Amino acid sequence: MTVKEVMTPEVTTCHLDTNLAAASALLWENDLRAVPVLTSTGEFVGVLTDRDICIALGTRNVRASELTAGEVVSGGALVCSSSDDIGVALQLMRDAKVRQLPVLNSDRRLEGLVSIGDVSIGHVDLSQSRDGDVVSLGDVLRAVQASQSIAA
Repeated sequence: MTVKEVMTPEVTTCHLDTNLAAASALLWENDLRAVPVLTSTGEFVGVLTDRDICIALGTRNVRASELTAGEVVSGGALVCSSSDDIGVALQLMRDAKVRQLPVLNSDRRLEGLVSIGDVSIGHVDLSQSRDGDVVSLGDVLRAVQASQSIAA
């Protein structure tokens, strides 16, 4: 299975010149913890996280409207390609301890995001359940899915 088969193609993004107040609003309004940052021409730069925003504001003593995503985002984000095997993407996520990866094409344009949830919840047969004291994979995944909807 390839990344393209499971990735989310529609992604909320911001630009290098987006101020942190606007970026925070994007995160809040879309219930996100991170947002990809693009140049004005659409090239991927990195991922801006809620933690990046918090640390930047806590250490610089300025208003969120006075700092831009470009001043805060780091360019070292792990990425994958839509043609990558999903196992490769999952290994990258495990190794880096991240829940999602930006999916880029050869021109460094964002094609989407792939997350652990895209793989584990969206493409596992949850109908398999066992009786008795044994907890099925489906039961575990349903619990994970439920907990994600209430996580802050």
